[in-house]
Amino acid sequence: MSGKLLKSGLIVSVMTLISRVLGLVRDVVVARLMGDGAAADVFFFANKIPNFLRRLFAEGAFAQAFIPVLTEVNQQQDEAELKAFIAKVSGTLGAIVFVVAILGVVGSPVVTALFGTGWFIAWLEGDEAGSKFELASTMLKITFPYIAFISLTGLAGAVLNTLNKFAVAAFTPVLLNVCIIACAYGLTPYIAQPAFALAWGVFIGGIVQLAFQLPFLYRAGVLVKPKWGWRDPGVVKVRTLMIPALFGVSVGQINLLLDTLIASFLTTGSISWLYYSDRLLEFPLGLFGIAIATVILPTLSRNHVANNPQAFSGNMDWAIRMVCVLGIPAAVGLAFMAEPILTVIFQRGAFSEQTAKMASYSLIAYSFGLISFMLVKVLAPGFYSRQDTKTPVKFGIWCMAANMVFNLIFAIPYGYIGLAIATSLSATLNAGLLYVTLHRKGVYRAKPETVGFVLKIILASVAMAAVIQYFNLGDKFYALSLVKQIEHVSMTIGAAVSAFVLLLLVFGVRLRHFKAIGG
Repeated sequence: MSGKLLKSGLIVSVMTLISRVLGLVRDVVVARLMGDGAAADVFFFANKIPNFLRRLFAEGAFAQAFIPVLTEVNQQQDEAELKAFIAKVSGTLGAIVFVVAILGVVGSPVVTALFGTGWFIAWLEGDEAGSKFELASTMLKITFPYIAFISLTGLAGAVLNTLNKFAVAAFTPVLLNVCIIACAYGLTPYIAQPAFALAWGVFIGGIVQLAFQLPFLYRAGVLVKPKWGWRDPGVVKVRTLMIPALFGVSVGQINLLLDTLIASFLTTGSISWLYYSDRLLEFPLGLFGIAIATVILPTLSRNHVANNPQAFSGNMDWAIRMVCVLGIPAAVGLAFMAEPILTVIFQRGAFSEQTAKMASYSLIAYSFGLISFMLVKVLAPGFYSRQDTKTPVKFGIWCMAANMVFNLIFAIPYGYIGLAIATSLSATLNAGLLYVTLHRKGVYRAKPETVGFVLKIILASVAMAAVIQYFNLGDKFYALSLVKQIEHVSMTIGAAVSAFVLLLLVFGVRLRHFKAIGG
């Protein structure tokens, strides 16, 4: 199992890497077109709301509730029962999300007023910023249907992941990025407002992603005709687990949405600065944290169904080690190289030097929460695989409340940077609560070897930070040409990674430490 788990993790990471690279290309295109102006704020707002719902319906609460039940059905029932279960879940989920999409399109002004309250108040008062409210209301009518298509895409991906076919679902987001980039270049010359071209890219991307996965479901023999099954025992079990999981697994996304609401009251550019910094944070989070979480949930579910606590604990240890060895140095790199990285990736067209500076501040604040975001991704499956969604929801509510308190404490003096600080702190609180509870219940306790391994990573990361600081040019970096900037960033990253790896080798870390202990 250890070899399969590592192989599955690598497959998902490689596919996610392709997606994230194209995602950065997409963001470069967006940054060049719109920078941090009002239209950029509106597009990021209009894209964030359906993405938030996608995390709830598709990647978040639904997946965490659906995969353990699907694993149980797959191992304990015959093929006919498995197909019937998938048919009823897909029919029920599909009907719900399409209704939600229609309501979102019709009620887009209400949604905009709810989550962009600052713009709505400006519109009521006849302020110039009120134009953002009108633009966002119109744009949401284009982006909101994305929730329906991507939710069904998420369901298809969950089925394939449970069948150990991880590559398809991990590659699928590439198609969304391709669609947005294609529309940015293909439609912009014909549309007065470039943000609408990007919105249509989101809409088309949802359809394309769903269509891409259907042949793979057919080949796996699980492409079935959807049926309504609200009262079906399997569906009841999934929705019973899902309701509390809506909070537990999506705390980070809900916090980001609350940040958007508060940012609508702040100066123009705040939403964009948070977006660009969040996008860079999402790169290692998706590449490492989400990739590991994707393969660990079905594995832990199988361990639980087989009543194998030793394998369960061993696989949890593996997940913790993997996110730490990848997440801690990534957080250090983002914190100490925020401005140079943002400059090299985004600074062209409407994205100015000032935009890079402003976005770097929130990226630094976000980076300190990166390892916590990752740990939540792998600790929460420790509950969901056991079909326990009530415990994470309790912590989710606590952390949402804490995030609002942190927002009040830090956003008033530090503006949008305070919002990033609050998000990182609430994620850290969430990760701590999840681990302590797993430990107290005797479900999972980190082995001494794992604790020692993490300490070695921290020491190596400190040395890595010292190397980055040694190569720091400060404001002289902006005087370099783009080619020289890329060379300098590449050289700094290369030296830092080399120092990190060398110290790990000196500390005795070897390949065997990256293999799962459990079965």
